Amino acid sequence: MPIQQALTTSFKQQILQAQQDISTDTLNLALYTSQVTLGPSTTIYDTLYEVVGTGYTEGGVVLTGVTIGTSDNGVIYINFDNAVWNPAAFTARAALIYNVSKANKSVAVLDFGADKTCQTTFTVQMPANTANSALIRLN
Repeated sequence: MPIQQALTTSFKQQILQAQQDISTDTLNLALYTSQVTLGPSTTIYDTLYEVVGTGYTEGGVVLTGVTIGTSDNGVIYINFDNAVWNPAAFTARAALIYNVSKANKSVAVLDFGADKTCQTTFTVQMPANTANSALIRLN
């Protein structure tokens, strides 16, 4: 399968080595077509098979509203505001969260499950910011 949703292995290692700081670094979300290969072994942002279309700029958008929480049972969870492109006219199949502040190192791959096509606005809606549903969870 060419797209596999996951935190990237390199991100997990870099977090433990204090090489990425989600609370202060700039993270982007880039969109990709169905031809891309992304998964746990993705280490860096690449433009190959990145979306091209109205309202989309290479590199994607900056993720805002970073929220880091902890649960009573020790889960660390991280979430962001929704990523929005408006106006927008393109088709996307997957996304990559990557760290602009750290030489475009990968963080996570999002698999939309199917091609998503828009003609006016494209929104990547983030899940609820809880220990059970946040986009990034470390148990």
